[in-house]
Amino acid sequence: MVPEINYWAVLAATVSSMVVGSVWHTPKVFGTYWMRVANVDPSGEARDAVRPIVLTLVVSFVTAWVLAGATYLSWSFYGGGYLSNALLTALVLWAGFTAARFVTHDAFEGRPAGLTVLNVVHELVTLVVMGLLIGLITPAGV
Repeated sequence: MVPEINYWAVLAATVSSMVVGSVWHTPKVFGTYWMRVANVDPSGEARDAVRPIVLTLVVSFVTAWVLAGATYLSWSFYGGGYLSNALLTALVLWAGFTAARFVTHDAFEGRPAGLTVLNVVHELVTLVVMGLLIGLITPAGV
């Protein structure tokens, strides 16, 4: 079975990742704390942000595409509502891959626990929003 993927949903989820990240990392939200504990010192030059932004777009597209495919497989196997499958799939993939890997890597790299929590929760919010969009935009009969 090849998953049916709604690419409009994938594109919306990709953009949502950029929106969540932009809000999350503003100084008035978590940006100041994140820069301090992650030892990030922005140059202030816009051109220095181009590569990370392009990379983030590509990676976010891949994440949204995988989430959309996994959601379709979950929905095909379990049945039920597409939105609930999208949200549950996002949560399971986050816990099993994203959160687990962040915790492991950060522990070995000696990163501050607060940074790990901040990044893990950021990824949770990102994946839940992606799942919400994929679940809402993809038609019920897929």
